[in-house]
Amino acid sequence: MQTKQTTNEGLKRAYQITITAEEIAAKIDGEIKKIAPQVKMPGFRPGKVPANLVKKMHGEQIHAQVVNDAIRESVDGLIKDEELRPAMQPRIELDEGYDEGKPVELTVELEVLPVVDAPSIDGLKLEKLVVPVTDEQIAEAIGNIAGQNKSYKDAPKTRKAAEGDQLIIDFLGKLDGEPFEGGKAEDAPLVIGSGAFIPGFEEQLTGVKTGDEKTITVTFPEDYQAAHLAGKEATFDVTVKAVKVETDTAIDDEFAKNLGLDSLDKLKEIMKGQLEQQTAGLTRTQMKRSLLDQLAAHHDFEVPQTMVDAEFDQIWAQLQQEAAKEDNPEDALKQIEDEKDDYKAIAERRVRLGLLLSEIGQANGVEVTQQEMSMLVQQAAQQYREEDRERFMQYIQQEPMAAAQLRAPLYEDKVVDFLFDKADVTTREVTQDELQAAIEADEDAEAQKAKAKAAPKKKAAAKKPAAKKAPAKKAPAKKADAAEKPAAKKAPAKKPAAKKAPAETAAAKKPAAKKAPAKKAPTKKAK
Repeated sequence: MQTKQTTNEGLKRAYQITITAEEIAAKIDGEIKKIAPQVKMPGFRPGKVPANLVKKMHGEQIHAQVVNDAIRESVDGLIKDEELRPAMQPRIELDEGYDEGKPVELTVELEVLPVVDAPSIDGLKLEKLVVPVTDEQIAEAIGNIAGQNKSYKDAPKTRKAAEGDQLIIDFLGKLDGEPFEGGKAEDAPLVIGSGAFIPGFEEQLTGVKTGDEKTITVTFPEDYQAAHLAGKEATFDVTVKAVKVETDTAIDDEFAKNLGLDSLDKLKEIMKGQLEQQTAGLTRTQMKRSLLDQLAAHHDFEVPQTMVDAEFDQIWAQLQQEAAKEDNPEDALKQIEDEKDDYKAIAERRVRLGLLLSEIGQANGVEVTQQEMSMLVQQAAQQYREEDRERFMQYIQQEPMAAAQLRAPLYEDKVVDFLFDKADVTTREVTQDELQAAIEADEDAEAQKAKAKAAPKKKAAAKKPAAKKAPAKKAPAKKADAAEKPAAKKAPAKKPAAKKAPAETAAAKKPAAKKAPAKKAPTKKAK
């Protein structure tokens, strides 16, 4: 094998690799000798088929496999021998004129990771904005729980049912006068106005009293989950066994015990923790952005354009998805198009910061353990159909860059936590609105600093307006500043079947929840 470097410009590298015809032929002969003992052919004893016949039978398949293996081995050898650190998967092209019996000539193009000077992490100062949880907030949260666990008591028999009242009913559904499967229930609770039953059912029971019998007519929705009922008109013979009115729920120790807790104080403690957790993520986001701003201010180096392009593609795809959901998607798409250069600058900044965090982590021994990685793989596999999970796990094991992509967010979090521990952190109490405003201000600052950094190279970007504050116009939906950008590469064709949407996956795991409505025909289709 012969290797010749053809490009060495900045972070770009290109090589010409030649694998001689003799090398390919030798590998083919070796492969034929390996499989010959397993080949069966009429007229020959097992393992005694001549090599020339084996080659005639399987030569084309063996040749293709040998060439593929030789290409992979030569590229792997090139990366090892030249001590390259690819930023993304190398681009490999086979000479169009190649044919069996000729040398294999390859062009390998790639970008390498930059050499980053050891980052200084001394003198980091951070302000931690925290939102204290008040007794009023805790009481409100518990009140919401009480509202979701309403209790009812029997109303006077003369009371006419109104919205918010609970009815206890028996019903029998009929199609064309004949009862249908799943259309019968006894002692079924129904709160008028809850929307739990199909449209028109609850409304026709407004005004009924205990002991009333009533026949109502309804039409099942066209998209009703039970196909034999969808779009059909049906009647229901209803017997009202009780009309109940809502009672105030006493928030006391007994209420907490009904929720499975020891006391009301324990419930308050849990609610306080949950409320604190709700703002903890925002606090971390604000601290992280302040940290990254400090790092970005003191480090500047060239970054691989392929990584920037991959980062931008992910940001852009998310922006387009969000714009498509706006009331006026055309205007939203035009707005992000006008700010396209801004987002390219943000992508470059994030790649640079990602590489910087990676360097800090490596220099300070930050690692993702094998146990943590195994948990990541198992969690990610749950997003695939059951039949594809094993293939996904094998894919992660075989593709180092795919594994790096999965590992990157956790690795970044661990590096950020390491830097938080090293920094001089002061705490200040703020309201949730003040914390949110600080985060939005940081979003603007990120865009403006990214533009300023890119301005010398992209003059047009300097004329662009500052990025908008609206969250939908940023890229927060994608985890920002991933520490290991080599993982941004697209998965090869042998990746398992595409993931289902999260909602579909959840549904697939809970078939019982889908079947239940069909057993009670009036129940409305879950949304």
